[in-house]
Amino acid sequence: MDYESFSVKIEDRIAHIVLTRPEKRNSMIPAFWRDLPAIVEGIDGYAKARAIVISSTGPHFCAGMDLASFGGGAVQDQTTARTARIRHGASFYDGALHMQRSLSCLEACRIPVLAAVQGGCIGGGVDMVSACDMRYATEDAYFTIFEINIGMTADVGTFPRLCKLIPEGIVRELAYTGRRMSAGEAKEVGLVNRVYADQEAMVEGVLEIAR
Repeated sequence: MDYESFSVKIEDRIAHIVLTRPEKRNSMIPAFWRDLPAIVEGIDGYAKARAIVISSTGPHFCAGMDLASFGGGAVQDQTTARTARIRHGASFYDGALHMQRSLSCLEACRIPVLAAVQGGCIGGGVDMVSACDMRYATEDAYFTIFEINIGMTADVGTFPRLCKLIPEGIVRELAYTGRRMSAGEAKEVGLVNRVYADQEAMVEGVLEIAR
C-alpha cells in the first residue's frame, strides 16, 4: 500500500515501511505525521506482522521536518501583534504534541521495530529512529541533532530517548554543537547495532534479522 510519504509491504509476517520522498530527502510533511501512527497501529493492532522494518529511499534516510510545509502565513485579521504571538505559540505547542504522539507509536508498538539508516539522519529523523527498538546503518550514515543550527530545539522526543541509548554527555554535545555523528561512532557508543557496507546489504541484512 502506498501513502504520500511511505510505501508499506507485508511479506512473511514482516512489515516493511519505506520512506518514499527521496527527491525531498524524505523530509517529514504533515501527511507523514498523520500516516505513520495509522500504519504502525494498524499493523500492530491487527497482528499483521511479527516485526516492522523502517527503511528509506535515495541517498539520505531523512532530512527531518519539512519546514516549508509547516510555515505560517501573515496574520490576516486585525488582531494585535501580541495576540498573534500567543496564537502562534499555542499552535506550535499543539503541533509539537501531535508530532510527539505520532512517533510514540513506535515505542508503544508491541512488536520489534528496526530502523535501517543510510546517509543523513537529521533532526526529526533522529527522533524517529531513537523511538525504534534497534538501529542499523550504512558506512556513510550520520546522525545530527540539527535543530540547534537553525535556532530551534529538538522537541519531538530526541533527548529523553537518546539519553536512554547513549551517554548523556554525548547527547548534550550533539545537541549543543549540531555536529554529525558518524555511523562508526554511533556503533561505538551503542546507538546502532551494526554497520553495513551499503544500503542494499543493510536492508537485506535487517530484513533477515527481522525474520
